Amino acid sequence: MNKQFLVAVILVIFFLWGCARKPMLFTSDKVMEEFDPHYLDFSYLTARGRVVLEEQNGKITKGTLNIRAKKDSVIWFNMSPGLGIEAVRGLVTTDHIKIRDRINHQIIDMSYSEFSDKYGVPLSFSVFQNLLFANLPHEFSLRDRLVRVGRTFELNQERDNIVYKSVVSATHGKVTQLESEAMRNRSGSLSASYMEFKDVESQPFPYKALIKMVLSLPQKPKTQFSLNAEMVKVDLTNEPLSFPYNF
Repeated sequence: MNKQFLVAVILVIFFLWGCARKPMLFTSDKVMEEFDPHYLDFSYLTARGRVVLEEQNGKITKGTLNIRAKKDSVIWFNMSPGLGIEAVRGLVTTDHIKIRDRINHQIIDMSYSEFSDKYGVPLSFSVFQNLLFANLPHEFSLRDRLVRVGRTFELNQERDNIVYKSVVSATHGKVTQLESEAMRNRSGSLSASYMEFKDVESQPFPYKALIKMVLSLPQKPKTQFSLNAEMVKVDLTNEPLSFPYNF
């Protein structure tokens, strides 16, 4: 597993179409009020799950995933292929990304702007956190384009030369499908499908997700990766958690 693959997959970890009929643009205040996206409300979170990573060449890697998070502040994670061996440990904060790959003896320590420049996929902590919890990638604004199609909403948002296309369930207000595409001179892309939601303290939480990323690496062809994740247990708590990370 190479360094680029780990960076792509780990960063993506974190961080239902309705009835088919003619789209109707929202033009009235009454209809706009029907759009009620749900953002996960928590102080601290712990989660455990299973992941399957597939590279473009067909190589498949399976493992377990553990996550700890403090809302709007920090996300910690580690991955293990089994037998209690930690393969990867990461810490994502509001301004920095740190990942240690014990198998390949690689250390990644970079800002979000450095990641964007190198891989062509702009990220921020808020986008990363929203991807993880199936929230809207960005807060809804009147400048966004909102359309209703059956039992879903389709939302187009443009931020920092990136177009985000979200399909949002009218039932629980969570994103069920997401696509992002860079404009102008950036060529990376990201897509996500959230297939199953379960109740966590009266809130919908994505338990199954399929995420695909295309990286634009310097002087190399575009590289595609996919991640299939299934959470086993998710807990929300007000008790402070530790976020250990040592290089």
